[in-house]
Amino acid sequence: MLEEGQRLRAGGADVVAGFVEPHGRRPTAALAEGLETIPRRTMIHRGAAFTEMDLDAMLARRPRVALVDELAHTNVPGSRNTKRWQDVEELLDAGTDVVTTLNVQHLESLGDVVRQITGVPQRETLPDEVARRADQIELIDLPPELLRRRMLHGEIYPTDRIEAALTHYFRVGNLTALRELALLWLADRVEEGLQRYRAEHGITAPWETRERIMVALSGGPEGETLIRRAARVTARTPGSELLALHVVPSDGLVHADPAALAALRALVESLGAGYHQTTGDDLPETLLRFAEAENVTQIVLGASRRGRLSTFLYGSVGHRTIRRSGPIDVLVVTHEEASGSSSPLRLPHPTRATGPRRFWVAMLLAAIALPALTSLLVALGEHVDLAFVLVLYLLTVVVVALVGGLIPALVSALAAGLLADYYFTGPLHSLDVQHTSDVLALLVFVVTAVVVGSASGTAAHRTYEAVRARSEARALSRLATALMRGQDLPALLEQVREDFGLDAVSLLKEDTEHPAAPRWSVVAAAGENPPERPYDADVEAPVDSPAPDGLTLAARGRTLSDDDQLVLRACAAQLVMAYAHGRLAATAVETGLRAEAEHTRASLLVAASRDLRAPLRTAEEALRRLSAHPAPPNARPSAEEDGRLLETARSSVRRAVQLVTDLDDLSRLRAESLDLYLRPVDLDEVLTAVLDTLGPGSERIRCTLPEHMPDALADAAVLTRVLSALTAEALRRTPPEEPAHLTAEVRPGRLAIRVGDGIVGGAGSAAPGTTAALPMDSVILRLSRDLTEAMGGTLDSVMPGPGFAMLLTLPTAAPHKARPPA
Repeated sequence: MLEEGQRLRAGGADVVAGFVEPHGRRPTAALAEGLETIPRRTMIHRGAAFTEMDLDAMLARRPRVALVDELAHTNVPGSRNTKRWQDVEELLDAGTDVVTTLNVQHLESLGDVVRQITGVPQRETLPDEVARRADQIELIDLPPELLRRRMLHGEIYPTDRIEAALTHYFRVGNLTALRELALLWLADRVEEGLQRYRAEHGITAPWETRERIMVALSGGPEGETLIRRAARVTARTPGSELLALHVVPSDGLVHADPAALAALRALVESLGAGYHQTTGDDLPETLLRFAEAENVTQIVLGASRRGRLSTFLYGSVGHRTIRRSGPIDVLVVTHEEASGSSSPLRLPHPTRATGPRRFWVAMLLAAIALPALTSLLVALGEHVDLAFVLVLYLLTVVVVALVGGLIPALVSALAAGLLADYYFTGPLHSLDVQHTSDVLALLVFVVTAVVVGSASGTAAHRTYEAVRARSEARALSRLATALMRGQDLPALLEQVREDFGLDAVSLLKEDTEHPAAPRWSVVAAAGENPPERPYDADVEAPVDSPAPDGLTLAARGRTLSDDDQLVLRACAAQLVMAYAHGRLAATAVETGLRAEAEHTRASLLVAASRDLRAPLRTAEEALRRLSAHPAPPNARPSAEEDGRLLETARSSVRRAVQLVTDLDDLSRLRAESLDLYLRPVDLDEVLTAVLDTLGPGSERIRCTLPEHMPDALADAAVLTRVLSALTAEALRRTPPEEPAHLTAEVRPGRLAIRVGDGIVGGAGSAAPGTTAALPMDSVILRLSRDLTEAMGGTLDSVMPGPGFAMLLTLPTAAPHKARPPA
């Protein structure tokens, strides 16, 4: 850092050393020579003096470059910011570039790992995001042996600490592990820059700068096996990264069990990997497109769970992915759910094809299966009879019906009847039928095939509708449950986005004040690049609500079917309910706050009018008597009496002015615009100022203080004001012949100060711990209470009987100190 500062300074830059900690190392201190240095600010904490960077002086100086050591440092309590990196952020906001230093063990994300390696917990940590925001990071990398050699030469620690450091924290193994952590963390930062470069230049081909392994998840029971196998592959490749991807099918709502997906996601995140979800029509194409975007080098797939027939009709995802993968390696992992010899035939799932796609797949199946079966039966010749042929044809028709429904079943049934007549009834290779029994057999076959095919197609269609209805109900139920649990709008929108396999979803609100030129605002959004206007979206679901909110749900991604859009509108209605509920809750909170503020304001006005009434009446009476018409000489007041009346009027006016000032300060304090400066305060000095403020009345105050009394952490001027107000109130309520009492007591971590009138008496007259609510009938007492709480203390009324007694407690700033003899 110092070498960089010297280089910039030599180039003409305005460089200032804001904080440099050489730790007594002469070579380090020598590097700072010639640099302008801002003097440190001294702070007292617990009776000890500490130095910190003078942030105000740095902001006033405003250099072009500031050198600030130890970025993760924790500032002394009482500083403006808790951490030094927050001071650095203020410098950056002021336009000053900062060069700083950071040890890898202070990164927050590595805290547990460092404690496991070194056995030493790190109390000073820095959020990783702060370090990632740096424009440039330079790694100062030294071999462990060189670092230990520097330590032996006394360049790091004093001589008396070298042996302990070398045998504990600075062992070769610890240093090697910390060095590897630093290299890996910085490699992640370099990877981020590489990804940005590839995106900016449109580079899609993977660069094998590091291994990135992606596991494809279908949501099935084999998911855990695939994740753990991919994690083992990742663990065997140092520096590699694991991520998981679930592809939402494009034929409707998500078919995978949400609970199963949530469990898989939790497992992925527990292994330190990233979980992603996307949508696509072609599963291999979607996997490879995502892999290219993320620079994936290996893909882990599970062996197909489809049967042989389904694999023959649709192909294997693994095989299609391997054929298109190019330079990306594909690892197919077997598992218990993979299809094998125990299940030689598995029919295609009826929900895998809908609409035109399902129809043409069934027609293609009939066009392939019927000629193939006919060729096989013709090759068998005399070994088969007509009954066996018709049974096999009927089975083929049922399979076609399950895939495509009624029409493909009718076509395949008629085609099968014609093939059976042409090849297996006499005369052969002719549509004529020689035997009546064969005619009846063919007619029965066609009728049976049509009936069975129609029933199978209807069952398949109803199964598809049932599965879809269950998916829709599950989606609406999950959304309603999340709404009842009080999740916010972004979380609800993210759930809708995942359920429908969309890229981005946003809830938009129309500005109804400008109907000619409508303006839209985003209430909440989820996903990347959500639409900001309805006409920017691929799917729009306007909501008809009773309130004129003009809300609509806009989505970007795939095109939804009519049924999906109906469900999306139902989800939009629930989202509008959540939005309305949130607005009502916010309005209720705001109304409550306003009502509380109005109540407080009204009570303050009542208290102020009551407190002001007495001094103003006294002043008015004194002025009235002074301005009375001349009286007989023997009845006119003396000059001494006139002076007394004038002083009474002045005193009452001063008291009224002070009450108005207190009321103004109380308003500023409640608005958080009254600045306080907390520091260790000696109570003796405060009490001296209090007695001076009270003037002659201070002779009636009896103070009782302990011999060993710590400093209080408070604002000296504010504490003086509070004690002066409480003591003056005690004097006013104390009979002239009785003294007012002020007693201090030391408690664990606190300093208690009790102010009471002559009726209550000393500290011993009140039962310990007897407290009551602070009387709220006085502006002075309210202001004193709020000022005390602003300093971190408390103010309570101690009233075991009639009279006035207040107990003020403040935190202590240092251990007890011995009081000098009086």
